[in-house]
Amino acid sequence: MNHQLPSHETVQKALAEIVAQANGGFGFHMWATIVDRDGTVKAVAHSGSNRGEQWPGSRVISAQKANTANAFSLPNFALSTANLFSAVQPGGSLFGLQHSNPVATNVAYGGDAEQIGTATDPMVGHRIGGVNVFGGGLPLYNADGTLVGGIGVSGDSSAADHNIAWKLRHALGLDHVPAGVSPTGDDNIVYDIESGQSKSGWGHPVVATEAVKIAQKLPETHPVNKVVATA
Repeated sequence: MNHQLPSHETVQKALAEIVAQANGGFGFHMWATIVDRDGTVKAVAHSGSNRGEQWPGSRVISAQKANTANAFSLPNFALSTANLFSAVQPGGSLFGLQHSNPVATNVAYGGDAEQIGTATDPMVGHRIGGVNVFGGGLPLYNADGTLVGGIGVSGDSSAADHNIAWKLRHALGLDHVPAGVSPTGDDNIVYDIESGQSKSGWGHPVVATEAVKIAQKLPETHPVNKVVATA
């Protein structure tokens, strides 16, 4: 679909700035991928001066997260990858979802390795597929509330990944989220697992208490934007 999405340069610059902040994780460098509503990869970026300063496996995971958030969100209902953790566990309402929509391995691992992480990353222009069910993937909604794709980040703890993704989406101005399953009515990560069970059915495990504190404040520090009414 032909909706304007941020360039590689824009994503990479914003990602670097956010990774330098406190996000509740290890402070590792990150990968970020953007897909459009059709699931086509539009940008792959990383923080750090050189490729190799990030977990190599997190490049494809970031793409999976972007694809998942886009694939299972709707124009009026947003789901983050963090929201899916409990639902896909044995006995959960979405058990087995993580085995659907497999990654296109030729897209994930094809092309010139020297182009990985650049504006001409071999994944760009292709549909990656994949499903990921822990924190770090969010749907993208533009200023008029249109669902235009998804963003995924990977490279730290899953909880920190979510916090970074949320801040990055906010910085890109693509967080005009209509509704979601979190207590604040958006797609924020939910921490309500007790004795192995999520009260809401959308809960994510606690990875680090500092990450939880940051996430719980995101609706205040980086609130989702309102939809801009059009004539």
